[in-house]
Amino acid sequence: MSDLPDELPSDPAELRVFAAALLDRCARLERLLKLAKDAQFGRSSEKLDADQLQLVLEDIEEAVAALEAAEDRANPRTCEKRTAERRTNRGQLPEHLPRIVEILIPAETCCPSCKGDLFEIGHDESQRLDVVPAQYRVIVTRRPKLACRACHGVVLQHAAPERLIRGGLPTERLVAHVIDAKYHWHLPLYRQAQMLATHGIAIDRSTLAFWVGYAAQELKPLWHRLRQLLLASSKLCVDETPAPVLDPGRGRTKTGYFWALSRDDRPWAGPDPPGVVYAYAPGRGAVHGLQLLEGYRGIIHCDGYQAYKTMTRETRVDALSGTLAFCWSHLRRQFVKIEREVAPAPAPVAREALERIAQLYAVEKALRGRSDAERRAGRQAHARPLATALKQWFEAKLDHLAQKSDTAKALRYALRHWDGLTLYLDDGRIEMDTNAVERAMRPIKLNAKNSLFAGCDEGAENWAVLASLIETCKLNGVSAEHWLADVLAKLVNGWPAARLDELLPWASIYTMHAHDPRLAA
Repeated sequence: MSDLPDELPSDPAELRVFAAALLDRCARLERLLKLAKDAQFGRSSEKLDADQLQLVLEDIEEAVAALEAAEDRANPRTCEKRTAERRTNRGQLPEHLPRIVEILIPAETCCPSCKGDLFEIGHDESQRLDVVPAQYRVIVTRRPKLACRACHGVVLQHAAPERLIRGGLPTERLVAHVIDAKYHWHLPLYRQAQMLATHGIAIDRSTLAFWVGYAAQELKPLWHRLRQLLLASSKLCVDETPAPVLDPGRGRTKTGYFWALSRDDRPWAGPDPPGVVYAYAPGRGAVHGLQLLEGYRGIIHCDGYQAYKTMTRETRVDALSGTLAFCWSHLRRQFVKIEREVAPAPAPVAREALERIAQLYAVEKALRGRSDAERRAGRQAHARPLATALKQWFEAKLDHLAQKSDTAKALRYALRHWDGLTLYLDDGRIEMDTNAVERAMRPIKLNAKNSLFAGCDEGAENWAVLASLIETCKLNGVSAEHWLADVLAKLVNGWPAARLDELLPWASIYTMHAHDPRLAA
């Protein structure tokens, strides 16, 4: 073990004490390791979702650190060894961070022997990461009135600057900070109000909500433009997720839905930047999807939900002319579920189906980052034979299974959606799954978990607008808070509607690690 000292105690009594301490430590570490494994790899009914798992791992890692801290205090040699390991493994701090250099000079700067002056022959240097707590400040805008001594009635004064909240307290940068905290870092407004109170700033939650709603209305033209540009794409991923919304008339929540349109062509180096648009709807039927996708003519990447098929049904007058590409992840999850539910009993059909699907994903992984033409050629050469054999295997197995079994249902799902599942083989732009839009849905779910529900339909619509812009910032590596502050200032100062494209996140200079010069004191 790496934590063993170089020399073990020679005294039997000391050795017994050392062994007992070591066994106690091993027992505690084994218990923590079991907790981590159960949380991550336990039975399906006991597994935690990704966010809950992070919380469990945080607590376990903190417990291990506390154990090491106690050992470091008790054993100086162990402390020295771990200190050297930390210096080796901690990595480099980013270059864009400002450096505050502290120079520590000995109290005596003359030679203790001859009393002559000492001079520097070198130095030791260490770096630690520090933080300056959030600082709120007051911007005082003074507009002097200038009068002429010779001319009566001549008074000049600079015009008052435009503000997002006229007559209100916040700068655009503060409003951007509140929005970013709520929709990027999922911090509800009442908690932000409590945090402001610790600085002696008494601002009610309702006031913060007013700021956010006002900004959402100002930013709505950008949301419309973003949706317009995404609908001009050749391919989109579409998904929907439930969102509880307060229903005041009944005194309880009702189920609304967030729909998402996602474009992410980075896996094949497509020309268009990534983006996502959310829209709130009171339901998940085809009528709501048609409103969101009105006039779309490209490829719709989705799961097997019936509403998507209804939207493209030729018998509908308002049908979309888009083509449906179905998701392999949704099919794979059905076999994963079957295998977990019958465990520890074997599920040979589900296991082999997963292994065959894994072969298709292995081909896809090898082609990631290639051009659409290269991906199509690679899929035709390597994935199509595997897919053809998989379909034949599905058909053969289906004949020997009980038709009401979950495995037979999964096989029928695959065969019923086969044309859409294999559409990606003939088009290098299409992905195998809808993971891109499912990743985009996670922040919505996390925000809903923290906020519990949206207060009203209109509030959910504002949520969709702001979340769309923030998530698009994240996809393009843009600092959402800096971008919001810049865009709000430009919009309130009359930015022309014909130049909205210049304000979209992917056109921003405020990359994730860029320093905002306006934040300088």
